[in-house]
Amino acid sequence: MEEKIKKRFLDIAVRIYKSLEVINFPHSASDIKRQLIRSSSSAAANYRAVCRAKSSADFINKLKIVEEETDESIVLA
Repeated sequence: MEEKIKKRFLDIAVRIYKSLEVINFPHSASDIKRQLIRSSSSAAANYRAVCRAKSSADFINKLKIVEEETDESIVLA
């Protein structure tokens, strides 16, 4: 299950990146585009860190970071 979730996070980050590369954004939206790419890839990277948590508290803390990055991606999209 853990590997499936890792793959899904990575697939989403790649799909967001590829989708945003094709769309021609006005200059004013370029910051939002870059931030969406950063937050989606950060969620993927941080989920990998969740899988290597050293304790229950560490697991929860790292998962909260994933939740924040995912929420940011949703808001920006």
